Amino acid sequence: MKAVRAMGALAVFAGLALLSALAQNAPRSTSDSVRGHFASINRRVLDMAKDFPADKYDYSLKPEMRSFGAVIVHIASGNVYAAKAGRGENVNWDELDPKNYKTKEEVITLLERSISDANATLETLPDSSFAKSVEPWLSVTEHSAEHYGLLVAYYRANGLVPPASRSTKR
Repeated sequence: MKAVRAMGALAVFAGLALLSALAQNAPRSTSDSVRGHFASINRRVLDMAKDFPADKYDYSLKPEMRSFGAVIVHIASGNVYAAKAGRGENVNWDELDPKNYKTKEEVITLLERSISDANATLETLPDSSFAKSVEPWLSVTEHSAEHYGLLVAYYRANGLVPPASRSTKR
């Protein structure tokens, strides 16, 4: 009788462990993936914008390239576009002029506002809308990720380590 109880308890435990493992590995929905990737790339870009030295915001890898600050403004332009398009506005990608954002603080404020506005729009969309289209969110996320890579090069060229690449060991 004890053996039967032990086997029963073992079977229940194994079943619960299997259900727990399956629940943890369930694929994310399209809407969760789009929202998650959009938030993730914007969080990493914002971390860089806040971390990069203010006296290097005008730095560019080559004279014909955007400065670090101008790249951040360009990424914010994408977020502004996504928010408007996501609300159903008939919109073109209107490039924000980096000359209108002269300090690190102004650039960070712009980026934060653009992220907040885009995320607010993204959260109002029903999950079912992503079955029809993941645009403009996918394109803007990809665009931001490409520029994130460029910002990493700005860090490395200045002898700096990007926030996401820093060791978290203590």
